[in-house]
Formats: sequence, C-alpha cells, structure tokens
Amino acid sequence: MYKSPLHDLHVAFGAKLVEFGGWEMPLVYRGIIDEHLHTRRACSVFDVSHMGRLIIEGVDAESFLQWVCTRNLSGMVPGQCRYGHICNQGGGILDDVIVTRFDDYQWGVVCNAGNREKIVNWLNVQAKGRSVTLDDQTFDTAMLALQGPMTRDLVAKMVPIGLSELKRYRCMTGDLMGMQYAVYRSGYTGEDGFEIVLPTSAVPLIAPLLLGSAEEPRDDVKPGGLGARDTLRLEAGMPLYGHELSEDIDPLSSGQGWCVDLSVDFVGAEPMRKLKEAGLRVKLVGLVVEGRRIGRQLTPVMKGAEAVGLVTSGTMSATLDKNIAMASVAVEAAEVGTELELDFKGKRASAKVVPLPFYKRPKGS
Repeated sequence: MYKSPLHDLHVAFGAKLVEFGGWEMPLVYRGIIDEHLHTRRACSVFDVSHMGRLIIEGVDAESFLQWVCTRNLSGMVPGQCRYGHICNQGGGILDDVIVTRFDDYQWGVVCNAGNREKIVNWLNVQAKGRSVTLDDQTFDTAMLALQGPMTRDLVAKMVPIGLSELKRYRCMTGDLMGMQYAVYRSGYTGEDGFEIVLPTSAVPLIAPLLLGSAEEPRDDVKPGGLGARDTLRLEAGMPLYGHELSEDIDPLSSGQGWCVDLSVDFVGAEPMRKLKEAGLRVKLVGLVVEGRRIGRQLTPVMKGAEAVGLVTSGTMSATLDKNIAMASVAVEAAEVGTELELDFKGKRASAKVVPLPFYKRPKGS
C-alpha cells in the first residue's frame, strides 16, 4: 500500500487512516460533519496525492488526447483545463479525468487513484504509432486541494503565488524557492478552491505554512479527510467513479453528456451516437428522501410495485439538513417532481426527484 508524502502530517493531526485506491489515506480527523461544515464556511486542505498525475508530451499529444477523451480539446490554450471521460470501445467509462494544456506539445492528465494503472496501460496501448510519450509523475509529487469560500484570500496571504488572477479551470505553473509547482483552480466540493501540485520535497515547507502544526493548528485552515470530501461532492452533485461512473455505464446515461462532443471522433463515440439516436434508457437524478435512513449504493428505487433504478450515492446533507441521494433510474421515472420510494429490505421511504446539484455556493463567494 502506498503512503502519501503527507502521511506523517496525517498521523500527527490524529487522522483515521484507511485504504483507498491502493493508498493509505485520511478518512477523518475531527469528524466528517465538522470537516464538511468548515469547508463550506472557511477553508479545508485535502490530501489528494493519491490521484494519478500524468504528463503527455510530443507533437501528436493533442490529437492523441482527443482520440482517448470524450471532451472536445480543440481550441484549448496553454493553462486551460477541461473535465472529460476516457472510455472503452463500447462507451463504458474507464475513468473521469482533468486534461490540461501546458504548452503546444505538453499536456497533463489527472486521473483517479484506483484507475491509475488501468489508465496508464490504456494510454500506452492507444499511443502506439503516435509521436507521444507518457510520464507518470504521481510518486514524484504531492497534490493538495484547498477548498472553501475563504480559500483565495487566506492562501494568497500564506503562499507568494498570484492565485487571485487565476480563473476557473485554468492552471498556472512556476518556480517557488527553486521548486516547480502547478496550481489548478477547480475542485470537488462545490466551493471555490485550488489544487496545488508540488515536488514531494516541498511538503515539509508548504504543509506547515498552510495548516500550522498539531500542537498549534490554525483555526481558519484545517485538514479534511476523504469522508468529508465525499459528502461535499455529493451535495454538489459531482459523480464518483465506482458509484455514478463505471465501465458498465456511458457518460450520457450518467448525466455527464455535457462533457461529450459527438461531433469529434474518440474511442467509444460510435456506440454513444447510436445510444443518443435510440434514446437513453436510464438517467442520473437527485433524490430528497424522507426520514433519516440513508440510501446507500445499490438501494432499490421503486415506483409503486416496479423497481425503476438503484441508488448510486447517499448521505445526510450537513449543509442542507436533508437526506439526499443520487440514483440511476429509468427515464420514465426521472422527471423532476416524480414521487418514488427507496426499498430498505421491505421497508419503504418516500423520495422525490429534485434537480442536481443539491447545493450551489452563494453568488460572489
């Protein structure tokens, strides 16, 4: 099992460590609800060093990435990022990724930890005959996600990088104290924030600057674990691989059609074109559930006596104080306002289809 460059910090701050995607990572520090609400009102630091960080270089880099990615990458300028999927020939999702253009011949791909080896192998196969190289930098770097409405102002005071000028889904690179870094303005919580990639050797310098120490922790910036990251992304209606996304489901049926451009050719495009022409059979929806019982993954969704789908993720929303879930249901049951039920082994709980996302950050924050 791999250990993050921040492993000693997690131990010092009292984190509960668990296996996740082949890595030993912090699930929780002080409590999931505490960490969740702190992110919504201030700034949390999440260790996301387990995520794969790949560099694609060569004169064929753009055309190669366009071939393996569902998103149209044409017109991207240096420093621009786009979310998309990498699919198999049948249109099933191998992973969801962030693709960044650094310059004319150098690009970056960030993928999920549990899919890194699969994606590296897939890209190497697809790259045969093309003038591209792939460099997996996952183990040479650390990645920190700083999320929350106070993030930009707080971090600007602590780190001498011009973060306030960085737009959403843009990346900037530079040199800090002789160390190369990359900063992305994106996130997985529904809040404003940044992801910082830096050499592992920089962690002892940067981490205390952001968080303080276990003996003297900061009040405004605190560490957050995987538990809070999951509840935050669910409120924001963001999919999680292995739940809303998998090799058994295509991007259109998973509610991610906005990151698919069927006017360009890519691996898996033709099956998706046929599916769009024939019409979707299932759709990802948001549900508000009555009662306090959480709809976990694979909980059946019912419409009367008929099973119409399955829950993909569920939680009690700490921000909204509502029982929420995302579910894949038959399109006939997917209209907003439709009354459904969750089946907890024979006991039913009423649920209503609602728009996604459940939570949007206030304008101007």
